[in-house]
Amino acid sequence: MDNKAIYKKTLVFSIKRFLWDAMSFAVIILVATAGFFIADKAASNGLIGLAVGVIIGIIIVAIASHFISYVFKAGQIAMMTKGVAEGKLPEDVYGEGKKIVKEKFVTVAAYYAVTGVIKGIFNEIGNAITALGKAVGGDNGGAVGGTIAGAIQTVVGYLCDCCLGWVFYRKDEKATKATLEGAVLFFKHGKTLMKNLGRVFGMGLLSLAIIGGAFFGIFYLITLAFPDAFAALANEFAEMSAEGKDLGFLADPQNLMFIVSGIGGLIMWSIIHSTFIRPFILVGVLRNYIESGKTEAISGTDFAELDKKSKKFAKLHQEVESGAA
Repeated sequence: MDNKAIYKKTLVFSIKRFLWDAMSFAVIILVATAGFFIADKAASNGLIGLAVGVIIGIIIVAIASHFISYVFKAGQIAMMTKGVAEGKLPEDVYGEGKKIVKEKFVTVAAYYAVTGVIKGIFNEIGNAITALGKAVGGDNGGAVGGTIAGAIQTVVGYLCDCCLGWVFYRKDEKATKATLEGAVLFFKHGKTLMKNLGRVFGMGLLSLAIIGGAFFGIFYLITLAFPDAFAALANEFAEMSAEGKDLGFLADPQNLMFIVSGIGGLIMWSIIHSTFIRPFILVGVLRNYIESGKTEAISGTDFAELDKKSKKFAKLHQEVESGAA
C-alpha cells in the first residue's frame, strides 16, 4: 500500500477525532457562555463567570478525553504502522485498531505511561539544546537555542507518534522495551527521518493560513451577532482599567471580537490540522521510520549512547534491564 491508500483507509479515525474535538470545543464554549450570562445577571460580573465556565468546561473535556480520545489517535497510528509494515489493512480498520490498542495497553494508564516516557525523553534533549545555546552565546545563544528547541518540539510530536508506531510494530515485545528501541531508532537514523521536515513545516504554515484565516472570518461574523454581550464584557475591562489595571486594549468591544475570533480560528485550525492534515504527513514520516528500523538491528552500544543523552531514558533502560519495568 502506498501512503495515500493508507491515509484514506485510516481516515475513519480522523473523522471520529474531528467530531469528538469539535464537540469538546462546543462544550467549552457553551459552559463558558452560560457562566458569563449567569454571573452577569446575578452579580453583574460576567468576566468571572466566563473564566469559571472556561475552567469547568476544560476540566469536563479533559476528563472525558483521557478515557476516550486516545483510542482514536493510538488506533490510527497502529493501523498506519500495520499498513506500512505489512502492505495491507483489514476491512474493519476501526475495530481492528481499537483491538490492537487494547491488547497492547491493557489499561489507559499504561498508554499514558508509555507516551509520557516518549515525550519526556525527546523534551529532555530539546531542553539540553536550549541550555547549550545559552552557555555558548549567553542570552543571544539562549534565544537561538530556544528557537531551535521550539522547532524541535514540532518535530517531537511526529517522533513521539513514530515511536508509538514502533511499539505497535514490535507487537511481541513489551511496550516499555519497544519504547526504548523507538527512541534509539530516531537517534540512530535521524538524518533519514529529517528529510520530512520541509513537508512538516510547509504544510503546517499553509494550513494555518488557509484554515485559521477562514475560521477567523467565520467566528468574526458570529461575534457580530452578539454586540451587547461584547459591550458588557468590554465595560468590565474598562472598569478594571479605571482601577489602575492596564487592560485598556480589552475595553474596546471591537478588539474583543478580534481576539475571540483569532482564538477560535487557532483552535479550529489546531483541531482540523491535527485530525486530517497531520496524519497525512505522518504516514510518510512513519514509513521512513519503520523502514529505517528494518535495515539494521539496534545494538547495546546504541542504547548506551542514548543513556548519555537522556537521564529519563537511562533510568527506564536500567529498569527494563533489571526486570522492574
